[in-house]
Amino acid sequence: MNTYVELKSLFEAAADSEKASSMSAYMKDNFAFYGIPSPLRKELGKPFIRAAVSAKAVDWDMLDICFADEHREFQYFVNDYLMAMQRYLTYADVPKLLTYAEAKQWWDTIDFLDKIIGNIGLKDKRVDAVMLELSLCDDMWLRRLAIDHQNGRKDRTDTQLLSTIIKNNFGSDQFFINKAIGWALREYSKTDPHWVVAFVEENKTEMSKLSIKEALKRMSLD
Repeated sequence: MNTYVELKSLFEAAADSEKASSMSAYMKDNFAFYGIPSPLRKELGKPFIRAAVSAKAVDWDMLDICFADEHREFQYFVNDYLMAMQRYLTYADVPKLLTYAEAKQWWDTIDFLDKIIGNIGLKDKRVDAVMLELSLCDDMWLRRLAIDHQNGRKDRTDTQLLSTIIKNNFGSDQFFINKAIGWALREYSKTDPHWVVAFVEENKTEMSKLSIKEALKRMSLD
């Protein structure tokens, strides 16, 4: 039995219609859910991910089938799988990852794919050019991915890249873009709050109130 069929059987057996309804409502009813809590979903997927790690090879055909499933838990499984296989991902895999970013779009999938692509960027600087291009594209969700792909890098953050990508998105009236700008700055403020304060001060007339508010949350200056 292949991974997708076996995993689907496990997900269906664990389905909870009441939880599924509330999970779908939380995501604005954009997606169907089985109603499986995250810890249980990860437990059900663990044997398949463990097998992939042992094989040291990403099964893209299987992931394509999983990502295409209407139930959101399958997209989350793809995230769990790719995070576990991060060491085997390279720049050559970025186009495939971006096809996932262009499908079934919402903040939850974008916010895990940005981490996966961002981690590849730490190993291969060619990702920088891709992110700069995406920061100017028509697809709001791909621009959000570009804005936040450095989140969590701490002192490895390329501040010039961060600054340019954020500035490329000034003037947006999209909540998810302005929130992403604030989130990216807030994340980096944990490493260099003075840089973030200076950036906001220099660009406050161009930034949305939401971005500024998010950027300066939990600010701690010496």
